[in-house]
Amino acid sequence: MSTNLVVWGIIIYIILAVSVAFMSRQGKSTDMPGFFLGGRNMNGILSALSYSATTYSAFMMVGLAGLTYMGGVGALGFEIVYFTGVSLVALFGPRFWRAGKEFGYVSPSEMVGDRFESKTAAASISLVSCLFLIPYCAVQLAGVGYLLQGITDNAIPFTTGVIIATVLALFFSYAAGIRSVVWTDSLQAIIMIISSTIVVILVINGLGGFGQFFETLQSDHPESLSVPGNGFFDFLTFLGLTLPWFFFSLSNPQVSQRLFMPASLKGLRQMLIGFLVFGFIYTFVSVLWGFSAIQMFESLSTADLATPKLLSSDLVPPFLGVIVMVGILAAAVSTIDSIMLTLASMFARDVYGNTKKAPDDASQLKVAKIVIPVIAVLAFAFAELKLDLIAVLSVAASSGLIVSVPALFSTFFWRRGTAAGVISSVSVGALIVLLIEFTGVKPLGLAAGIWGLLLSSLIFVIVSFMTKAPKEKAEVFVNILKRGENNENKMLNHK
Repeated sequence: MSTNLVVWGIIIYIILAVSVAFMSRQGKSTDMPGFFLGGRNMNGILSALSYSATTYSAFMMVGLAGLTYMGGVGALGFEIVYFTGVSLVALFGPRFWRAGKEFGYVSPSEMVGDRFESKTAAASISLVSCLFLIPYCAVQLAGVGYLLQGITDNAIPFTTGVIIATVLALFFSYAAGIRSVVWTDSLQAIIMIISSTIVVILVINGLGGFGQFFETLQSDHPESLSVPGNGFFDFLTFLGLTLPWFFFSLSNPQVSQRLFMPASLKGLRQMLIGFLVFGFIYTFVSVLWGFSAIQMFESLSTADLATPKLLSSDLVPPFLGVIVMVGILAAAVSTIDSIMLTLASMFARDVYGNTKKAPDDASQLKVAKIVIPVIAVLAFAFAELKLDLIAVLSVAASSGLIVSVPALFSTFFWRRGTAAGVISSVSVGALIVLLIEFTGVKPLGLAAGIWGLLLSSLIFVIVSFMTKAPKEKAEVFVNILKRGENNENKMLNHK
């Protein structure tokens, strides 16, 4: 593909996205809820598009396609498990939303800390989130680097692609906080879903149509249509990849924080339904990309080059290839800027904000804006390591974040949980995940995410039984949420 065409595609995208970001500015966001939650006033459609763009990042069209290229149809099962995990949003979403409205929470960790009456509990979750989300942010940057490098046959170096994504994410984060991110996300989501669907149809037609497409897979690559297929997706590997992904919508704060943003419960429901429709289409598109690459390229130096090579092939018209490339770039940027904003809000609110002399919102916002570029620099440095397999690295990040799941469940459903249980389970669980990931040793053959969830749950329960639970706060928390449910039921019955 012509490098000039790619460059012009990026330039046009930047002009459109920057224009949208500036148009999204509605006065100055001088407090934390305004800058990081859009004033809790987002409508359902925008929330759905933004939620989709943030969740379905470079992981999908680069990572999931690459995972399909490497392991076959098991990648579809892997992503379907994540899809079923979105049911957690139906369970936790209304509770997050009501708690945010009632108590003014800005971050999920702040909510947990308040529920267990412990600033240290909030800070521990925030720091663990930074520990694992900065590498995940780097994975998105690497996805852009691999994409532009592959689609231009190294005319645009890996590092240049990473720099472009970093600068764009920083700009969108500062333009108007989450409001500019939501609006640019919406533009990006539309580009992603339309362009990728059109192009995958063209590619399949170029390979003989749907019938011939799957016949060729069956005859020439039968292992790609079975599990474990070539052996990549054996049971323990599949379980280790999918378990952290199942809890992604709850454990990843850049996603769960968005449950605070809709203006109403109706908007929250619209967000969930819109995301499910978007995700269903995008999942199958990404897997079909991987199957197409299997047929067209016998061996790639890294599976993450499957999509870039496909976009630069003769089956994809250059103009459409550039649009898809822009969509993937936009998806990665949307995830990066969302992570930057979330981590900055958590650090400012739950670490800096929990000092003895608690600073006001304006001071917290200043600190948050200083933290954003620090996160960007750290993510850039990590991305330059050029670690392979974006999908696997993404799961590794979620494996670390999964240690917060027991505390989040207890926040709403187990009154006996304690702050000491939160702090110990999150801290020890994170260290165990790091140890397994760095050493590569898997006790009993189980991946880090499985051990992280099992041990953090066990530690949380044991320590909670050994320490005193904040019963009064738990009671207040549960009763206020129940009162919100009763009011909604009365409104529905009245209608």
